[in-house]
Amino acid sequence: MHNLGHKISRGTIGRILKEAGVDPAPNRQSRTTWKEFLRSHWEVLGTADFFCIELWTVFGLVHYHVFFVIRLATREVHIAGIIPEPNGPWMKQVARNLTDGMDGFLNGYRYLIHDRSTLFSEDFRMTLRAAGIESVRLPARSPNLNAYAERFVRSIKESCLERMILVGGSSLRRAITQFVLHYHQERNHQGLENKIIRPQFTQFPTEGAIKCRKRLGGILRYYYREAA
Repeated sequence: MHNLGHKISRGTIGRILKEAGVDPAPNRQSRTTWKEFLRSHWEVLGTADFFCIELWTVFGLVHYHVFFVIRLATREVHIAGIIPEPNGPWMKQVARNLTDGMDGFLNGYRYLIHDRSTLFSEDFRMTLRAAGIESVRLPARSPNLNAYAERFVRSIKESCLERMILVGGSSLRRAITQFVLHYHQERNHQGLENKIIRPQFTQFPTEGAIKCRKRLGGILRYYYREAA
Protein backbone atom coordinates (compact mmCIF):
# COMPACT_ATOMS: atom_id res chain seq x y z
CA MET A 1 0.00 0.00 0.00
CA HIS A 2 3.05 2.25 -0.43
CA ASN A 3 1.44 4.19 -3.27
CA LEU A 4 -1.49 5.15 -0.98
CA GLY A 5 0.69 6.21 1.91
CA HIS A 6 -0.70 3.51 4.25
CA LYS A 7 1.36 1.10 6.33
CA ILE A 8 -0.18 -2.32 7.08
CA SER A 9 1.44 -4.88 9.35
CA ARG A 10 2.08 -8.43 8.25
CA GLY A 11 -0.33 -9.63 10.94
CA THR A 12 -3.15 -7.58 9.45
CA ILE A 13 -2.40 -8.88 5.96
CA GLY A 14 -2.33 -12.45 7.27
CA ARG A 15 -5.67 -11.99 9.03
CA ILE A 16 -7.31 -10.56 5.91
CA LEU A 17 -6.01 -13.42 3.75
CA LYS A 18 -7.15 -16.00 6.30
CA GLU A 19 -10.66 -14.54 6.44
CA ALA A 20 -10.79 -14.65 2.65
CA GLY A 21 -9.70 -18.30 2.61
CA VAL A 22 -6.39 -17.54 0.88
CA ASP A 23 -3.30 -19.40 2.05
CA PRO A 24 0.05 -17.65 2.56
CA ALA A 25 2.01 -17.35 -0.69
CA PRO A 26 4.36 -20.34 -0.14
CA ASN A 27 1.37 -22.66 0.41
CA ARG A 28 -1.02 -21.54 -2.30
CA GLN A 29 0.13 -24.10 -4.82
CA SER A 30 0.50 -26.96 -2.31
CA ARG A 31 -3.19 -27.41 -1.52
CA THR A 32 -4.57 -30.58 -3.16
CA THR A 33 -7.78 -30.02 -5.09
CA TRP A 34 -10.68 -32.42 -4.70
CA LYS A 35 -10.18 -33.66 -8.27
CA GLU A 36 -6.50 -34.35 -7.62
CA PHE A 37 -7.31 -36.14 -4.36
CA LEU A 38 -9.79 -38.44 -6.11
CA ARG A 39 -7.41 -39.16 -8.98
CA SER A 40 -4.44 -40.02 -6.77
CA HIS A 41 -6.41 -42.29 -4.39
CA TRP A 42 -8.99 -43.68 -6.80
CA GLU A 43 -8.22 -47.37 -6.23
CA VAL A 44 -8.47 -47.14 -2.43
CA LEU A 45 -11.45 -44.79 -2.12
CA GLY A 46 -14.87 -45.71 -0.86
CA THR A 47 -17.89 -43.52 -0.30
CA ALA A 48 -20.84 -43.99 2.05
CA ASP A 49 -24.27 -42.44 2.37
CA PHE A 50 -27.87 -42.98 3.49
CA PHE A 51 -31.13 -42.70 1.66
CA CYS A 52 -34.64 -42.87 3.09
CA ILE A 53 -37.70 -44.68 1.82
CA GLU A 54 -41.25 -44.89 3.15
CA LEU A 55 -43.07 -48.20 3.44
CA TRP A 56 -46.29 -49.46 4.92
CA THR A 57 -46.26 -51.39 8.20
CA VAL A 58 -48.86 -52.36 10.79
CA PHE A 59 -48.04 -49.01 12.43
CA GLY A 60 -48.71 -47.03 9.26
CA LEU A 61 -46.11 -45.32 7.06
CA VAL A 62 -42.59 -45.74 8.45
CA HIS A 63 -39.33 -44.15 7.27
CA TYR A 64 -36.54 -46.66 6.73
CA HIS A 65 -32.89 -45.66 6.38
CA VAL A 66 -30.66 -47.57 3.96
CA PHE A 67 -26.91 -47.28 4.50
CA PHE A 68 -24.70 -48.20 1.55
CA VAL A 69 -21.02 -48.08 0.57
CA ILE A 70 -19.51 -47.82 -2.93
CA ARG A 71 -16.03 -48.71 -4.18
CA LEU A 72 -15.40 -45.78 -6.51
CA ALA A 73 -12.97 -47.49 -8.88
CA THR A 74 -15.29 -50.43 -9.65
CA ARG A 75 -18.71 -48.90 -8.72
CA GLU A 76 -19.47 -52.00 -6.64
CA VAL A 77 -22.14 -51.35 -4.03
CA HIS A 78 -22.63 -52.94 -0.63
CA ILE A 79 -25.82 -52.46 1.39
CA ALA A 80 -24.37 -52.10 4.86
CA GLY A 81 -27.66 -51.93 6.74
CA ILE A 82 -31.40 -51.24 6.61
CA ILE A 83 -33.08 -49.93 9.74
CA PRO A 84 -35.91 -47.55 10.76
CA GLU A 85 -33.83 -45.50 13.21
CA PRO A 86 -30.03 -45.83 12.99
CA ASN A 87 -28.06 -44.94 16.12
CA GLY A 88 -24.49 -44.83 17.39
CA PRO A 89 -24.11 -48.48 18.50
CA TRP A 90 -25.64 -49.70 15.25
CA MET A 91 -23.27 -47.55 13.19
CA LYS A 92 -20.29 -48.80 15.20
CA GLN A 93 -21.27 -52.40 14.46
CA VAL A 94 -21.67 -51.55 10.78
CA ALA A 95 -18.14 -50.12 10.78
CA ARG A 96 -16.88 -53.37 12.31
CA ASN A 97 -18.63 -55.37 9.60
CA LEU A 98 -17.18 -53.19 6.82
CA THR A 99 -13.64 -53.62 8.15
CA ASP A 100 -13.86 -57.29 9.13
CA GLY A 101 -10.55 -58.99 8.40
CA MET A 102 -12.14 -61.91 6.53
CA ASP A 103 -14.82 -60.42 4.29
CA GLY A 104 -15.14 -56.73 5.11
CA PHE A 105 -16.25 -54.73 2.06
CA LEU A 106 -13.61 -52.06 2.76
CA ASN A 107 -10.64 -54.42 3.15
CA GLY A 108 -7.65 -52.90 1.35
CA TYR A 109 -9.20 -49.43 1.22
CA ARG A 110 -7.64 -46.35 2.83
CA TYR A 111 -10.32 -43.65 2.69
CA LEU A 112 -14.07 -43.47 3.18
CA ILE A 113 -15.89 -40.34 2.03
CA HIS A 114 -19.09 -39.35 3.82
CA ASP A 115 -21.08 -36.28 4.82
CA ARG A 116 -21.23 -34.58 8.23
CA SER A 117 -24.26 -36.43 9.58
CA THR A 118 -24.02 -37.00 13.33
CA LEU A 119 -24.48 -40.71 12.64
CA PHE A 120 -20.86 -40.79 11.44
CA SER A 121 -19.81 -40.47 15.06
CA GLU A 122 -16.37 -40.51 16.62
CA ASP A 123 -16.86 -44.20 17.51
CA PHE A 124 -17.64 -44.95 13.86
CA ARG A 125 -14.55 -43.09 12.67
CA MET A 126 -12.34 -44.64 15.35
CA THR A 127 -13.39 -48.12 14.22
CA LEU A 128 -12.38 -47.21 10.68
CA ARG A 129 -9.05 -45.77 11.84
CA ALA A 130 -8.28 -48.95 13.76
CA ALA A 131 -8.50 -50.79 10.43
CA GLY A 132 -6.28 -48.23 8.66
CA ILE A 133 -9.12 -46.36 6.94
CA GLU A 134 -9.25 -42.58 7.17
CA SER A 135 -12.65 -40.93 7.39
CA VAL A 136 -12.98 -38.02 4.92
CA ARG A 137 -15.83 -35.71 5.94
CA LEU A 138 -17.25 -33.51 3.20
CA PRO A 139 -18.03 -29.82 3.62
CA ALA A 140 -21.62 -29.00 4.54
CA ARG A 141 -24.14 -28.79 1.69
CA SER A 142 -21.84 -30.25 -0.96
CA PRO A 143 -23.71 -33.13 -2.68
CA ASN A 144 -21.62 -32.72 -5.86
CA LEU A 145 -18.55 -33.94 -3.96
CA ASN A 146 -20.32 -37.27 -3.35
CA ALA A 147 -21.77 -37.54 -6.84
CA TYR A 148 -21.35 -41.32 -7.22
CA ALA A 149 -23.40 -42.00 -4.11
CA GLU A 150 -26.04 -39.49 -5.21
CA ARG A 151 -26.24 -41.18 -8.62
CA PHE A 152 -26.77 -44.59 -7.06
CA VAL A 153 -29.61 -43.25 -4.92
CA ARG A 154 -31.27 -41.78 -8.00
CA SER A 155 -30.89 -45.07 -9.89
CA ILE A 156 -32.33 -47.35 -7.22
CA LYS A 157 -35.24 -45.02 -6.49
CA GLU A 158 -36.22 -44.18 -10.07
CA SER A 159 -35.67 -47.68 -11.49
CA CYS A 160 -37.04 -49.69 -8.60
CA LEU A 161 -38.24 -48.45 -5.23
CA GLU A 162 -40.45 -45.55 -6.37
CA ARG A 163 -42.24 -47.91 -8.75
CA MET A 164 -43.33 -50.25 -5.98
CA ILE A 165 -45.70 -50.23 -3.02
CA LEU A 166 -43.58 -51.62 -0.21
CA VAL A 167 -45.27 -53.39 2.71
CA GLY A 168 -43.02 -54.30 5.62
CA GLY A 169 -39.27 -54.36 5.98
CA SER A 170 -38.93 -57.74 4.26
CA SER A 171 -40.38 -56.38 0.99
CA LEU A 172 -37.90 -53.48 1.10
CA ARG A 173 -34.97 -55.83 1.69
CA ARG A 174 -36.07 -58.12 -1.13
CA ALA A 175 -36.45 -55.21 -3.57
CA ILE A 176 -33.04 -53.79 -2.68
CA THR A 177 -31.38 -57.21 -2.91
CA GLN A 178 -32.82 -57.78 -6.38
CA PHE A 179 -31.81 -54.31 -7.56
CA VAL A 180 -28.24 -54.74 -6.31
CA LEU A 181 -27.99 -58.06 -8.18
CA HIS A 182 -29.31 -56.32 -11.31
CA TYR A 183 -26.92 -53.39 -10.73
CA HIS A 184 -23.88 -55.67 -10.53
CA GLN A 185 -24.70 -58.41 -13.02
CA GLU A 186 -27.06 -56.97 -15.62
CA ARG A 187 -26.92 -53.17 -15.76
CA ASN A 188 -24.56 -51.40 -18.16
CA HIS A 189 -22.66 -48.48 -16.62
CA GLN A 190 -21.76 -45.53 -18.81
CA GLY A 191 -19.01 -44.49 -16.39
CA LEU A 192 -17.35 -47.89 -17.00
CA GLU A 193 -17.47 -47.64 -20.81
CA ASN A 194 -20.93 -49.22 -20.86
CA LYS A 195 -19.64 -52.40 -19.22
CA ILE A 196 -21.31 -54.62 -16.64
CA ILE A 197 -19.61 -54.71 -13.24
CA ARG A 198 -19.83 -58.50 -12.77
CA PRO A 199 -20.76 -59.95 -16.17
CA GLN A 200 -22.11 -63.46 -16.52
CA PHE A 201 -19.80 -64.16 -19.47
CA THR A 202 -16.18 -63.13 -20.07
CA GLN A 203 -17.09 -62.88 -23.76
CA PHE A 204 -20.69 -62.11 -24.60
CA PRO A 205 -22.21 -64.38 -27.28
CA THR A 206 -22.82 -62.63 -30.60
CA GLU A 207 -25.20 -65.27 -31.93
CA GLY A 208 -28.18 -67.09 -30.52
CA ALA A 209 -31.70 -66.33 -29.41
CA ILE A 210 -32.25 -63.14 -27.43
CA LYS A 211 -33.62 -63.82 -23.95
CA CYS A 212 -35.09 -61.54 -21.29
CA ARG A 213 -34.45 -61.96 -17.58
CA LYS A 214 -37.00 -60.28 -15.31
CA ARG A 215 -36.75 -59.27 -11.68
CA LEU A 216 -39.46 -57.96 -9.36
CA GLY A 217 -42.25 -58.86 -11.75
CA GLY A 218 -40.63 -57.20 -14.74
CA ILE A 219 -39.70 -53.86 -13.16
CA LEU A 220 -36.07 -54.76 -13.85
CA ARG A 221 -35.25 -56.38 -17.20
CA TYR A 222 -32.06 -57.68 -18.73
CA TYR A 223 -31.70 -58.76 -22.38
CA TYR A 224 -28.98 -61.18 -23.42
CA ARG A 225 -28.11 -63.83 -25.96
CA GLU A 226 -28.40 -67.41 -24.84
CA ALA A 227 -25.04 -69.14 -24.87
CA ALA A 228 -24.69 -71.90 -27.44
